[in-house]
Amino acid sequence: MIQASKNVGRVIKSSKQCVISFVFLLPLPVFSQETPQGASFFDDFETLDKSLWGISDGWANGDWQNCVWSGDNVAVKEGMLTLAFSGWTGDQRDYSCGEIQSLNVYGYGTYEARYRTAAGSGLNAAFFTYIGPYHGKPHDEIDFEVLARDTSSVSLNTYVDGTPMNGKQVALPMPADDAFLTYSFVWQPTGIKWYVDGELVHQTPPEAVLPTNGQKIYASFWGSDSFPDWMGRFVEPETDLKMEVDWIAFTAQGDACQFPSSVVCKNE
Repeated sequence: MIQASKNVGRVIKSSKQCVISFVFLLPLPVFSQETPQGASFFDDFETLDKSLWGISDGWANGDWQNCVWSGDNVAVKEGMLTLAFSGWTGDQRDYSCGEIQSLNVYGYGTYEARYRTAAGSGLNAAFFTYIGPYHGKPHDEIDFEVLARDTSSVSLNTYVDGTPMNGKQVALPMPADDAFLTYSFVWQPTGIKWYVDGELVHQTPPEAVLPTNGQKIYASFWGSDSFPDWMGRFVEPETDLKMEVDWIAFTAQGDACQFPSSVVCKNE
C-alpha cells in the first residue's frame, strides 16, 4: 500500500466544458521521473495485481476534496474492483474515498475500462490518464468523468501543458448507475477518439493540440462540496456508495487486439 508523501498539486481549473483538474499528493517512492513505460495489459481484477497498481491511501488532495483517500475503500472480490465513498472517523475529512493508479506510464494506444457507478450529487467516478510537473513533465491528461449527479452523461476532456481543451459532455446509451458501460479512448499522435460501448462519441478536430507525454492510468471515486456548478451540490449519502470496475485494459499502438469486446478488434 502506498504511503503519502509531499503534496504536489495540479492547478484546479473550471471551464464551460465542465472540467476540473484534480490535485494529487504523489508518493515519492513510486512516482519518480524514472517511472517505466508500461506494456499492453488486460486486468479483470481476479486479484489486485500489485505489479500494475498502487492504492492511494492516507491523504486528501486539497481543501476542495471532502474525502480522504483510504486503502479501506479499495477492494477486489470475485473479479470486481470496488472503489467506495463512505463516512470517515478521522480528523482530516468527514468522508473517505477510493482510488487506484498505475505504477507505470503508458503511451499511444487504446485505454479501456468497464464500470458502473452509484448516483450521487457531488460525486465523480473517473477513468483517466495523467502526468505532471512532479514527474518532470508538463501536465497532460485524458479524461472520462461520470459526474454522478447526472448519470445519463459523461464528461470528456484533455489537458495539454495544463490547459483544458477538446472537451465535451456526451449522452450515455443508458444511465451509468443502471448498467456497466465500456469507456474507451484511442490516443494517437494525430488525434484522440472516445468511445462508449464501442460507439464513437467524440474525437479531436484536425490540427487539435494533443497530449504528447506518457501518462499514468487512474480510476477514482471521490466527492466535493466545493464545485456545485460542476459536480452538483453535495448531498450526504444515506449509505456507502460504490464505483464497480469490471476490468481495465491498455493496448499499445501497433499491438493486436487482446479481447473480443475491445475497440481495437472493431478498428482492425
